[in-house]
Amino acid sequence: MAPFRGALDLLDTIPGINQPTAEVIIAETGGDMTRFASAKHLASWAGVCPGHHESAGRTKNTKVRPGNPYLKGALGIAAFGAVRTKDTYLAARYKRLTARRGPLRALVAVEHSIITAIWHILTDNVAYQELGGSYFTRRDPERATRRAITQLNQLGYTVTLNPKETAA
Repeated sequence: MAPFRGALDLLDTIPGINQPTAEVIIAETGGDMTRFASAKHLASWAGVCPGHHESAGRTKNTKVRPGNPYLKGALGIAAFGAVRTKDTYLAARYKRLTARRGPLRALVAVEHSIITAIWHILTDNVAYQELGGSYFTRRDPERATRRAITQLNQLGYTVTLNPKETAA
């Protein structure tokens, strides 16, 4: 793995990926992302993109594609580790998706996010940029406000909002 030391160090910046997992990723992908036209191609080859079947205009959910079993296993371990980290984008993504889709499908979505990050990291040769656990709240604060008000209303509280005065 000596020729791939730089790539291993870059992959180690992703939450959930440690040195042995990074070695499996490099061993299975070859460390060269030029053979994959986009991150979606890599995700499809790895087998962590969702299946899509449409018939008569109706979209049906299905299992993930068959892919590289060793890479898929390494991504599963990385996703398990990533969702248990505190205040990270991947943990926040898992928490949001678990409520709607269930824990296993949310885990596959985190695997997909990790493999997409891997493609970008190895293509651009840059370290992982952590967005933080509050990314979704910062992206759409009005939606977070509506969600919090709805939850308090369901608990039987009446909520009135008073905006904070900004310092001049």
